[in-house]
Amino acid sequence: MPSPIYLDHNATAPPLPEVLDEVVRVMRDCYGNPGSRHRAGRKARQVLEECRERLAGWLGATPGELIFTSGGTEANNMAIQGLTQGPAGTIVLSPGEHPSILQACKSLQSCGWKLHPLPVDSAGRLLMDELPADTRLVAILLAHNETGVIQDVKPLAKVCRARGIPLHLDAVQAVGKVPVDFLDLDATSLSFGAHKFHGPRGVGGLLVRDGTHLSPLLHGGHQEAERRAGTEAVALIAGMSKALQLWNERRAWHEVRVQQLRDHFQTILCQQCNPAVVNGGEARRLPNTLNISFPGVDGEALLVALDLEGVACSLGTTCASGSSEPAPILVAMGLTPDLYRSAIRFSLSFLNTHDELELAAARIARVVATLRKPV
Repeated sequence: MPSPIYLDHNATAPPLPEVLDEVVRVMRDCYGNPGSRHRAGRKARQVLEECRERLAGWLGATPGELIFTSGGTEANNMAIQGLTQGPAGTIVLSPGEHPSILQACKSLQSCGWKLHPLPVDSAGRLLMDELPADTRLVAILLAHNETGVIQDVKPLAKVCRARGIPLHLDAVQAVGKVPVDFLDLDATSLSFGAHKFHGPRGVGGLLVRDGTHLSPLLHGGHQEAERRAGTEAVALIAGMSKALQLWNERRAWHEVRVQQLRDHFQTILCQQCNPAVVNGGEARRLPNTLNISFPGVDGEALLVALDLEGVACSLGTTCASGSSEPAPILVAMGLTPDLYRSAIRFSLSFLNTHDELELAAARIARVVATLRKPV
């Protein structure tokens, strides 16, 4: 069996040893319910609020703006459902939204809500379009999970602010990979999930601008200032805080190292698998993400063959895996069928090495050449 090479960090990034140690320590030493009024509860509450203060500070928010959730999916649903409690109108989306945004929005269509996708250019960058008069919410992927393209949302945020329209940013792929400043982005809400930046699964957060009314998604408790019922997972939250701390302490090094690895890997693949097309390559991208098409190759067959060769990658968002439909973002970018059907996403981290990427490229080139041979 070939040695495994993991290139699917946008699906989930393995928790770092320091993160695991922190989760175990807090679970062992601070096991009390943070809502309890005895010593054990107060100890857990102290850890919880210290993590809230640190996380909010790193993300350009105030502690009171941070709501802890079970992850990015819950945070996105909380924002969509919580910000659409008024009369029905139009929700403006970017194309190729993550299912946790798209399906949450589609669930509102039976109540009279309409969906309006914004156009993108051939690199996947949003094109400013006039918002419908009845726009009640704008929901945008800050960094696309499939292409890695990072959107310049400030012009859109300015329009939303002027018209009093809430702006939700799905920053699940951005946080822990590039700097994210909630205040500077001028959004109403912003979601993130710990396991995308080497934290534990099952925990994330939603930032909500001070003064914003957000109807709760869950009921049954007073936790999180009565905005999210359920006992907080203090140990997982501590692990999430440790993961973002580790990234924040060396973020410049992380970005440079990962982008150098990605760009080197991209160059090799374009040379050894010619023809190959980088999707979104003209735009500003997450430093770790490479979406690349190999014309003449079926993406599904390539994915299976690479798995057998020990290379872990994906066709796109894991939450939509199993779908036979082409990636909506690639279609919106105007790719031809031969390109969007042969597209593969590789997503790296600082844990990857130069040598294993050289090895992965050789395996990929061999598989691509085999699949391109006429039967």
